[in-house]
Amino acid sequence: MPVVDRLSTEYGDRVAFVAPAWRGTFERTAEVAAELLPSGNVMWGLDEREEVFAAYGIPGQPVTVVIDADKRIVAAWAGSRPEQEVRALLDELVAST
Repeated sequence: MPVVDRLSTEYGDRVAFVAPAWRGTFERTAEVAAELLPSGNVMWGLDEREEVFAAYGIPGQPVTVVIDADKRIVAAWAGSRPEQEVRALLDELVAST
């Protein structure tokens, strides 16, 4: 999440960054969001009924999913990736819109 949060400060005017969480309380989710997403650029929320996860076929957390403007998954991975790899993917996504 630190990589995503850092990149959200650079790409936030062109890319929406969203971090849904599940299986927790709103209060705990808020605490974790404050810790992991300090920039305030990443929208977060608690997906209590796991609707977002189900809509995109995401089996669990932590996972990063990149969705294009047509609501198609263009990349997904569990765990973390190097910042340069994520940046290259975002550059490609932004260039294609």
